[in-house]
Amino acid sequence: MRTADAGHAVPRGDPASLLDGLIAAAGASHARACALLLALCLVCFLPGFVSLQPMDRDEPRFAQASKQMIETGDLVDIRFQGEARHKKPVGIYWAQSAVVKGAEALGFDQARSTIAVYRVPSLVGAVLASLFTYWAALAFLPRRGALLAAALFSACIMISAEARLAKTDALLTACSVAAMGALARVWLGRISPGRARGRPDLTTLLVFWLAMAIGILVKGPMVPLFVGLAAVALSVKQRSGLWLMDLRPGFGLVLTLVIVAPWFVAIAWKSGGAFFGEAVGHDMLGKVGGAAEKHGAPPGTYLVVFFATFWPGAAFAALAAPFAFANRRDDATAFLIAWIVPAWLLLEAVPTKLPHYVLPLMPAVAILTLLALARGALDPDRWGAKAMAALMVVIPVGLTIGLVTIAWTFDHVVPLAGLPLLLASCAAAILAWILFARRLPERALACAILASALLSPAVFGLTQPVLAALKVSPRLAAIRDGLPCTDPKVASLGYREPSLVFLIGTDLAMLNTGAEAKEFLARGGCRLVFVTDPFLAGFLAEVPSAGGDRAAPVGRVSGFNINSGRRIDLSAYAVTP
Repeated sequence: MRTADAGHAVPRGDPASLLDGLIAAAGASHARACALLLALCLVCFLPGFVSLQPMDRDEPRFAQASKQMIETGDLVDIRFQGEARHKKPVGIYWAQSAVVKGAEALGFDQARSTIAVYRVPSLVGAVLASLFTYWAALAFLPRRGALLAAALFSACIMISAEARLAKTDALLTACSVAAMGALARVWLGRISPGRARGRPDLTTLLVFWLAMAIGILVKGPMVPLFVGLAAVALSVKQRSGLWLMDLRPGFGLVLTLVIVAPWFVAIAWKSGGAFFGEAVGHDMLGKVGGAAEKHGAPPGTYLVVFFATFWPGAAFAALAAPFAFANRRDDATAFLIAWIVPAWLLLEAVPTKLPHYVLPLMPAVAILTLLALARGALDPDRWGAKAMAALMVVIPVGLTIGLVTIAWTFDHVVPLAGLPLLLASCAAAILAWILFARRLPERALACAILASALLSPAVFGLTQPVLAALKVSPRLAAIRDGLPCTDPKVASLGYREPSLVFLIGTDLAMLNTGAEAKEFLARGGCRLVFVTDPFLAGFLAEVPSAGGDRAAPVGRVSGFNINSGRRIDLSAYAVTP
């Protein structure tokens, strides 16, 4: 690929020129390119991987259900405490359970209660998503462009966040981009006027169908949905769907059924069909018909938050939009548009919205951005281009100010350890804007990726650990661990976050009234109750009449509940005979 910055030199030793040299060296071979992508992923994904507390509410729900799968030995049914969790298929639970069992086999005694162990499949999924983005991009771009496209995706905030969360979305994205990369090769190799037929090889077919099958086990119909929407749009453009026959659907459907059918048959038999009623009727159709779990938002929401979730590439992607429209009849551009637009419009139309729903579309956005850059379409002289590019500075500057404010407001500390990297990230983002204004878009993009590589360890590795106010459940678990008795029975009155269930254990009792707390404490033995302030008066009115030793205060935790967006105060009372 002829660099988009050719003819616009910067001084030797400038950070941008050093990055350019690194990219040139890595782009010399596929092995080097993958090694650089792996290094970038580890820098962006690993900081805070262990120290970040279980993030309510989805992450500890997944992890706790996997823990119970290990405890019971039941690899078919999925449960959270006593409740059936029939929302997603079993793939992520199997992956998490396998990692935990592997860690235990290697001698890690605390594997079941360590959230980082459950995050390993997500980390692997995020790294695979990066590498598959590189592979997919090679269908459209030479090696250097494919490397930059994968790096731009790997540096975005959303995949960085999902790599640290023990849930489905990183693995789903890996499956989605793998399937779409294979579909791209079939589309670009089909019979068309002036083009010889290029049948996909066996590797491409296996990648496609294995990605479909694993994607179904991880998150049901989502990968087939993304692939199907793109295939329909392209078939309409082609006025024929015969090109899809190159995927050998007979072979593929048999392979997919062999992989996915055993568990679906087993869960249908075990749940009496309840799994499908809950997963399809309640979870999926509930999100389509209304705002599930208070996550409703109007159409256009994803487009607005995209400037944060796809940072640092969002501004560049927005500048590539006119190129995409102008070249929409080009086969390569048409495929990327078909990958992005139909699914994006569908997700915008669904009332339930969460930022990670559009994550599987972001690899295509990154590839399209680099395609526009390679063809000289990221022009800083276009009206509004420099102002748009300046948006990349907003995120690191805003996070620096916001994190310092939060740390001081809630914990009366200044995150001094993270400040140097936070400021360095701001400087790199400003340099990226300067380079873009000087008509060096490729080096600007490289500096933007550097800004993200600095921001991730600053936020997750150095600043996040000092924000004690956000770690309510870990601090409550520490009170339990500090009791002068082993294996206490624990209950919670008013605080029902799944993170507490994961950290305390499956048998954590969830209470509703002070009378229930009185009955719980009267059962004898070592017992501990956490009580939120709104329930405290009722609790204290009941507790003195409890049998056995009186409950004594053993700690108090004040912090910020991320889900409710409010301050929370809890008191801990224990009976320690």
